[in-house]
Amino acid sequence: MGNIIGIQISCDAIFTLCLNCTVHKAAYVRQLKDNLRALQSELEKLIEARNDVMRRVEVAEQRRMKRTDQVQGWLSRVQAAETEVGQLTRDSPQEIDKLCLGGYCSRNYKSSYRFGKQVAETLLVVRTLMGERAFDEVVVEIVEESIVADERPTEPLVVGLQSILEQVWSCLVQETAGIIGLYGMGGVGKTTLLTLLNNKFLNRPYGFDFVIWVVVSKDLQLEKIQETIGKKIGLFDGLWKNRSREEKALDIFKVLSKKKFVLLLDDLWERVDLTKVGVPVPNSRNVASKVVFTTRLLDVCGLMEAHKKFKVECLSDEDAWQLFREKVGEETLNYHHDIPELAQMVAKECGGLPLALITIGRAMAYKTTPEEWRYAIQVLRRAASEFAGLGKEVYPLLKFSYDSLFSDTIRSCLLYCSLYPEDYHISKSDLIDCWIGEGFLDENDRFEAQKQNQGYFTIGILVHACLLEEVEDDKVKMHDVIRDMTLWIACEVEKEKENFLVYAGAGLCKASTISGWVKIRRLSLMENHIEDLSNIYPRCPHLVTLFLNNNKLEVISSRFFHYMPSLKVLKLSHIQLTELPSRISKLVSLQHLDLSHTRIKELPGELEILVNLKCLNLNHTMYLSVIPRQLISKFSMLHVLRMFSSLYFKNSEVSGDGVLFARDELLVEELLGLKNLEVLEFTLTSSRVLQIFLTSNELRRCSQALFLDGLKNSKWIDASQLAELKHLNRLRIRDCEELEELTVDLRQSCVFNSLQKVQISLCSKLKDLTFLVFAPNVKSIEIRSCLAMEEIISVQKFADFPETVRNNLNPFAKLQHLELVCLRNLNSIYWKPLPFSQLKEMLVDDCYFLKKLPLDFNSAKERKIVIRGEEYWWRRLQWEDEATQNAFSPCFKSL
Repeated sequence: MGNIIGIQISCDAIFTLCLNCTVHKAAYVRQLKDNLRALQSELEKLIEARNDVMRRVEVAEQRRMKRTDQVQGWLSRVQAAETEVGQLTRDSPQEIDKLCLGGYCSRNYKSSYRFGKQVAETLLVVRTLMGERAFDEVVVEIVEESIVADERPTEPLVVGLQSILEQVWSCLVQETAGIIGLYGMGGVGKTTLLTLLNNKFLNRPYGFDFVIWVVVSKDLQLEKIQETIGKKIGLFDGLWKNRSREEKALDIFKVLSKKKFVLLLDDLWERVDLTKVGVPVPNSRNVASKVVFTTRLLDVCGLMEAHKKFKVECLSDEDAWQLFREKVGEETLNYHHDIPELAQMVAKECGGLPLALITIGRAMAYKTTPEEWRYAIQVLRRAASEFAGLGKEVYPLLKFSYDSLFSDTIRSCLLYCSLYPEDYHISKSDLIDCWIGEGFLDENDRFEAQKQNQGYFTIGILVHACLLEEVEDDKVKMHDVIRDMTLWIACEVEKEKENFLVYAGAGLCKASTISGWVKIRRLSLMENHIEDLSNIYPRCPHLVTLFLNNNKLEVISSRFFHYMPSLKVLKLSHIQLTELPSRISKLVSLQHLDLSHTRIKELPGELEILVNLKCLNLNHTMYLSVIPRQLISKFSMLHVLRMFSSLYFKNSEVSGDGVLFARDELLVEELLGLKNLEVLEFTLTSSRVLQIFLTSNELRRCSQALFLDGLKNSKWIDASQLAELKHLNRLRIRDCEELEELTVDLRQSCVFNSLQKVQISLCSKLKDLTFLVFAPNVKSIEIRSCLAMEEIISVQKFADFPETVRNNLNPFAKLQHLELVCLRNLNSIYWKPLPFSQLKEMLVDDCYFLKKLPLDFNSAKERKIVIRGEEYWWRRLQWEDEATQNAFSPCFKSL
């Protein structure tokens, strides 16, 4: 038989247990009204306590302190309790209506029990929170983990650099070396290595407060180094810029001596006296801070007293072949069975120099016959044996890329770039204007198509051959090794043909040594400190190009240009000159004259002799007040006229019959006679003249930049008409006091395909810029001091567009820079989040009603955006959700 277990429980015990349970449940119903009143009272006390704590927190946070996690957790729980009580309060009338028998029972007992229990439990939570309110400390000091380095663009890690990168990095963050030198031949990858070191600090500061990047170059200027450091550490402003070098050094020292920093100096050619700059010198007793520099010269490592030096070697045969294969491409290598073996021979001729491997590899990328490869080997070997030293190892390899360019014109265009200083960012449009003036470009091809003209096509060839580097959409630069090579060609190898003399950025204060100018064909004195050319009378019968721009030049002798009969290109931009020398009219061969950013007050009538002029640049001539009637129309060969932001248009004239004309009206009449005009950058100050301008097919076709300045009595501008300027890439509108709207007529085609930069300022009645949704390629928008502006894109106007139009719009898809300043009524950029896939920088200042940005968690995905603004504005911003706020918080930088 199985076991039997007996359990005995008395009936009294069962009855008592059930009674207690029932009484306990009944209490939730019976005490519901009392608990609701108590809950309301306790919540009020809790909110008062919360407000007291928040006041303590806010005062401390203004002193750049951070609330403790304990306080933040308590505040979050209080917020949750407040929300819960609010919901219970809203539900309570309905639940109280269910009570009966004086509140002791309910018509829906189960519901009242459940609700009463919830009220009682919430009351307990509120009382518990009240008991936790006494905090000894509500904040702690912030230990900042900010981004200490500015990201620098770089190629993916070059094959073979990983090992030395790890060695230098270990030395930088672990070892007791304060000054580290990286030396090696030009083009070997020193700057790339330094850039990779800089970018390793982006995600983690490793205890450093600043990582400072300075390009030193051959033209050593301590003031420029101080300026770069000053900007990075927050010293630089208009007043500080004018302090003496010694005062700046003291200011820099005061900041850096209290910080842990890494100073990265690129391209040293001589000793940099860190003490004169103001940089605390790391020594054997103080290696908390680091200085890392690159140089081509081993001696500089000694002069800089480097604690440790690393030679950046050329690549091994295996790594060199891997890099070369990547650049040539497998398709070419597999095209013929002989090519891989021949390609290895070419790679070997490069000596493991990364720059040569990349440049020549790309040049051979589409050479698909063995004969082409054999010829390449012969040329490399034959030329390399003719030069000693650096030239023997590097320049012939780089010259091979130069020789491989398919025309003399393109080779001349490349050499021309060496007239600019080292590391200079060359404007593409400026470069092409000079090439036109020199006659390098065939006019028929130059303007055949806006985006594929010969000038830009040539720049593309040079960029793709790694002989120029694109640094911005509209600028290029030459690698310093390539520039050295081109100067070597222009000044030595092909001296009889080219004969350059280049002192660009050489720090000259005088230009008195002119004995060697007689046979010179191209002379560059740009970016120096030359102030006076009053006593110089050069004889330069062969001179074709003269760069005098970016100097402090105030005086030029009237006879300076007297003996330059062959001069075609003259650059006088960015100088202090107020008056052109009278004998500038002797330059009868002149084809390009650049007077932009000067203080020239008058164009002399004698300039009418310059009938061969093809390019005239008067941009930003803010003092220009006199242009003789019919002067511009005399330049019948003119292809390029730049008059963007010229003060000349600010005045009016009275004609012989007493009729008042705006100056731009007179000039527009002259422009209509220029049959060869292909590029126009212009300023207009009259609505009537704007209409005349826009009715001309010729002017619409060639306009690339337009400045509408001070249009009076214009309540609206038809943006649809501006869209007919198919090549317009820059639009600026300023000081149009009555302007209320830029209208869009959808009956016309309204797309600004070429528009890339928009600047609007001092238009006090303008309310929105909805037309910008029809500018799909706009990259930069700057809006300032438009006090009535409420929306950048009007939600109502956008909604009024037909659905078929709205569906095809993708606003701000390519926007990179957005600047909003002093828009005191602005409350919206766009009413919903946008992708902003290319946005790099947003600046918002004095826009206090702008409380929400069109961002969500998916906007600006890579988070490379920098948002600048005031702390007060940033703290008041409303966000799509907490995830969005957390994602963009690291992007903010206080103004």
